[in-house]
Amino acid sequence: MAEPSRGVRLGVDVGQVRVGVARSDPHGILATPLVTLARDLAAAPDGVPTDMAELVRLAEEHEAVEIVVGLPVNLAGKHGPAAANVSAYAARLADVMGTIPVTLTDERMSTVVASRRLAERGVRGKRQRAVVDQAAAVEILQSWLDAQRRRTQ
Repeated sequence: MAEPSRGVRLGVDVGQVRVGVARSDPHGILATPLVTLARDLAAAPDGVPTDMAELVRLAEEHEAVEIVVGLPVNLAGKHGPAAANVSAYAARLADVMGTIPVTLTDERMSTVVASRRLAERGVRGKRQRAVVDQAAAVEILQSWLDAQRRRTQ
């Protein structure tokens, strides 16, 4: 199987209120937290929400070759309302991104794992809420990167 192309990937955790963003190194080995964006739920249907405009800017700034969006699949592997919401977000993001591909990946339990890891490090309460979306984006992107590497070994 072909080696995945080199380049930075952005990992995105889409929540109801916030969007967590992580980035990988150009070699696709390590995901690191980048930023948490506020969801722009007031954008006109024909307008570009500010969170998506900022994702485009981040993709350009970091020369991203792909955007990896976590799809919240439930534990039984089914797609519920949250997955439909994220799928719609990813489709609109793909339109806004232009030539940069947007990929959906199973993010089952990413926020739970991220919250647990932050708590283990003593980050709780308001401090945790401020960074949990970024940490979830790291979990999503790191899992995707690891899966890509396993596929090429």
